[in-house]
Amino acid sequence: MKLSLRPAAQIVFAALLTAAPILAQEGEKHAEGESPMTMILLWVNFAILFAGLAWLVRKFGAPFLAARGAKIQNDIADAAERKKTADARSAEVDRRLGDLDASLASLRAESQREIEAQKKRIAELTAAEIAKIRLSIEQEAASAGKAARAELRSYAAQLAIQLAETKIQSRITPDADDQLLKAFLAGLPTHAAKAQSN
Repeated sequence: MKLSLRPAAQIVFAALLTAAPILAQEGEKHAEGESPMTMILLWVNFAILFAGLAWLVRKFGAPFLAARGAKIQNDIADAAERKKTADARSAEVDRRLGDLDASLASLRAESQREIEAQKKRIAELTAAEIAKIRLSIEQEAASAGKAARAELRSYAAQLAIQLAETKIQSRITPDADDQLLKAFLAGLPTHAAKAQSN
């Protein structure tokens, strides 16, 4: 990048203004014993030194400053882009946080509905199991009742037979036994005749 004439002239002018008082002091010290030619040579020497400095500044300083300025501009643009990206991310995070509250509320409501549905299913299953158990118990009780009644009838019949045997044995004496046998034997021919006539 070339240094324009106007800034170069400003630099030369500023250097002359800065160097003029110093040269004036030097001139006063040497004015007593020196000629005007020495003064001109001092100014020429100053001009050569200043021109060399100006050339160095123009040759190396301008590109350095231009490169430094470009780097600063790039850094500013990069920082602006990063800020823009960070602002976008921040806005996205804020949006997600806002959505998170709504999502949490939705999840809570959904889980509450699922809990209620699960409670209802458990209550229905429990009621069905209780009904099955109750029916099973009723069937077992009915079956046990039938078995107990049948066993009771059988036991009552056995008791009745034993009681009848006991009563019969207590009533039948040897005389009564003989009379029954005689009556039975007497009735045999009558029964035999009836059987033959049939």
